[in-house]
Amino acid sequence: MNFLKIFFISIFTLSLNIFGEKNYDLEVIVDGLDHPWSLVELSSGEFLLTELPGNLKLISKNGSKITEILNVPKVLFRGQGGLSDIVLHPEYNNNGWIYFSYSAYIDEKKKLNTLFVDRAKIKNFKLTSIENIFQAKAERNAPAHFGAKLFFLDDGTLMITSGDGFDFRESAQFLDNHFGKVLRINDDGSIPEDNPFVNVSGALPEIWSYGIRNPQGIFQDKDGLVYENEHGPRGGDELNILKPGLNYGWPAITHGIDYSGALISPFKEKEGMEQPIYYWTPSIAPSGMTIYEKDLFPEWKDKIFISNLVYQDVRLLELNENKEVINEEILFKEIGKRIRNIITLSNGELMIITDKKDGQLIKVKKIYKKYLCGISACGHGS
Repeated sequence: MNFLKIFFISIFTLSLNIFGEKNYDLEVIVDGLDHPWSLVELSSGEFLLTELPGNLKLISKNGSKITEILNVPKVLFRGQGGLSDIVLHPEYNNNGWIYFSYSAYIDEKKKLNTLFVDRAKIKNFKLTSIENIFQAKAERNAPAHFGAKLFFLDDGTLMITSGDGFDFRESAQFLDNHFGKVLRINDDGSIPEDNPFVNVSGALPEIWSYGIRNPQGIFQDKDGLVYENEHGPRGGDELNILKPGLNYGWPAITHGIDYSGALISPFKEKEGMEQPIYYWTPSIAPSGMTIYEKDLFPEWKDKIFISNLVYQDVRLLELNENKEVINEEILFKEIGKRIRNIITLSNGELMIITDKKDGQLIKVKKIYKKYLCGISACGHGS
C-alpha cells in the first residue's frame, strides 16, 4: 500500500509540472545595487560582484553583509563602459587570482578608450598584485560595444569577448585589430601557441574567431563546445557555436538591419562565413548565459539560460543532439526588470542580476511541495 501511495503521489506531482505550476521561488537577496554587471561565487558561498561605476563588492551568502573591495583600477563609466566581468582562476583556491574586465582611457587627454583585462588577488579587502594582462587594440571615442565577457576554458586558457565598438563594424572582418573578435590568451596574458592566427602575417595572435558584433555571453559545455551570444543591430541577435579560426560574418552577413531601417548587408549568408545556430528577430538584447548542468532542477538539465534586456525575461533553450535549438521557453517574466546576467550556483540554484540603478540580486530557489494525496484522494479506493 505504501508503494502505491508513493507511486500516485509521484504521478500527481508530475502532472502539476506538466500543467505548468512553478516549482521555483524568486528571492531578492540584495537590492539597491548601482549598475551591477557580473557575479562570481566563491567556495565559501560568498559572492564577488562588479558594478559598472568601478565598484567591486564582497557579498555574504544570504546578502546580509556587503563589503567594498578597495584599490580597483580607475574605469571609464560612461555609455556601456565600466567595470564589467569577473571570473576566478580555475585554481583560485590555491593561487587566489581573480580576473576582471573594464573599459578605461588610454591617454591622458581622455579622448580614446578601450577594453582592459587585469588579474589581482584580494588581501584585507583590497586588490593586491594587480597585473594588466590584456589591452585591446580596439581604440574608440565612444564608450560602446566592448563585449568584455571572460571565460576560462577546460584547458586553462582565458576567453575574452571584444565588441565592434559600434562605429567600427567593418573592422570585425580584419585580423589586424581586436574589434568584433573573441580572443584567447593564457592565464598570464601570453599567447597560446595553438591559436589559429599565431603564424598568420599581419594578424593579431590573440584572435580565436572573428566577424562578431557585440558578444555578451560565453560558456563551454561538457562536450568542449564554446557557445557565444551577441547583440545584433535591429534584429539578428545570435547564438553561435564558436570554433577557432572561423568567420561569423558580421557585418558582411546579418539577419538584422540598421537602427535607421537601412540595410547593413543584403546578404544573410556567404561562403566561408558561419551561420548562427539560432537568432532572434526582433532583438531581445541577450546578456548573460549559462548552461544548466546540475540536478536540482532536472527539467532544466543541459538546457541553456540566456537573460535579456529588452523583454526583461530569461530564455531557456533546448538543443537536440545535433546542437539545433528545438524549443524556446520564457521564464522569470515576473521580475519585470532588465536582466543583466544569470549564473548557475554550486548547489544548483540560479542567481539573476537586474540592470541599471537599484539593481538586484535574485536567487532562483527550488520549491519543495508536499502533496497529501492519499489513495482515495487520487481516486484509487481505500
